[in-house]
Amino acid sequence: MDSYDLMQRDGLPEALRVLRDAYPREVWEGHENFGQLVRFWMERHMMFRELIGKMGEEAEAFLDRKMPVETYAPHLSRYGGFFLQQLHGHHQIEDMHYFPQLVGLDSRIDGGFEMLEADHQPIDGLLRRFAEGANGVLGKAEDEAAAYEAAGAFREELNSMGQLLERHLTDEEDLVVPVILKSGFDG
Repeated sequence: MDSYDLMQRDGLPEALRVLRDAYPREVWEGHENFGQLVRFWMERHMMFRELIGKMGEEAEAFLDRKMPVETYAPHLSRYGGFFLQQLHGHHQIEDMHYFPQLVGLDSRIDGGFEMLEADHQPIDGLLRRFAEGANGVLGKAEDEAAAYEAAGAFREELNSMGQLLERHLTDEEDLVVPVILKSGFDG
C-alpha cells in the first residue's frame, strides 16, 4: 500500500507528521503566525465541507420526498456549480502559487507538497464524476422517477467524493498550517 496515495491513505503519512506533532491543531489559532492567510485558507476548506454537507442533505431530502424536484434541481445547480468553480480555482492557486513557496521551508515535509499536488489528479476525476452525476439529475428533472434514480446514484458519488475530499483537506491542513506557523510565511 502506498501511504501517499489519496485513494489508499487513512491519514497523513508518518514521515510527514513531524510538524503536525510539533504544532497540534489545539495550538493553531492561538499561535502568533496564525494570520489572515491561514484563517482565509481554512475558511475556504470549511466552505467546501459545508457545501458537500448541504448538497448531501438536500439529496437526502429529495430522495425522502421531503423536497420537490422544483426546489432541489435549482439548488443543486447553484451549489454544485459554485462548488466546482471554487474548488478548481482553489487547487490552481495552491499548485501554482502557495505550494511552490512553501516547499523548502522545512525539507522534512517537502514530499508532502508533492503528495498534495498528486491528490489533485484523482480529485479532478471525482469532480468530473460529480458534475456528470449532478447533470444527470438536472437533465432528468422533468421526469420525477428518472430524477429520483439519478439522484440516488449522485448521492453515492457525493458521499464517496466527500470522504476523499475530507481526507485531502485534513491532510493538507495538517501539513500546511504547521509549516506556516513554524516559518511565519504570509503569502
